[in-house]
Amino acid sequence: METRNKVFIAMSIDGFIADRSGGLDWLYAVPNPEGLDMGYNDFISGVDAIVMGRSTFETVCGFDCEWPYPIPVFVLSQSLQEIPEAYKENAQLVSGDLQNVVRLINNKGYLRLYIDGGKTIQSFLNEDLIDDLIVSTIPVVLGGGAPLFGTTSEALNFELVSSQIYLDNVIQTHYRRKR
Repeated sequence: METRNKVFIAMSIDGFIADRSGGLDWLYAVPNPEGLDMGYNDFISGVDAIVMGRSTFETVCGFDCEWPYPIPVFVLSQSLQEIPEAYKENAQLVSGDLQNVVRLINNKGYLRLYIDGGKTIQSFLNEDLIDDLIVSTIPVVLGGGAPLFGTTSEALNFELVSSQIYLDNVIQTHYRRKR
């Protein structure tokens, strides 16, 4: 089976994934009374593990719910010394060169990785390690915050795989890396 690194994320019209204070309330700007998952369950069933940054991990730990992931989570951090005791069964700490981190995770048998968190996604893009981008655009202009995209050392070409509209307002686009 081939390895694939995938992103599944929501952003504002102006390209932010969190508001200026790191908040995510804007994600609920479009009413979703039926609790439509917008393809998330299908996506998560097609990946083996998640690689997320420390900030995203800390945000998830702050949610008022049970651990939300049914698959292994690898927390990418240079500053975190260990996973908090309450989450040691749910997550493992990894650090270092991204190529080596991905190789280490792949060698454990996890070949289809979900890459999550703004800085982590930006780092993976900068190393040309993203194969699929699935981005749901929420019709909100935040005017600032945490950007999804940063600078890359070179242009990365993607091709459109699909586009879908959810809740008559959210546009989800799936792009695949052209190599």
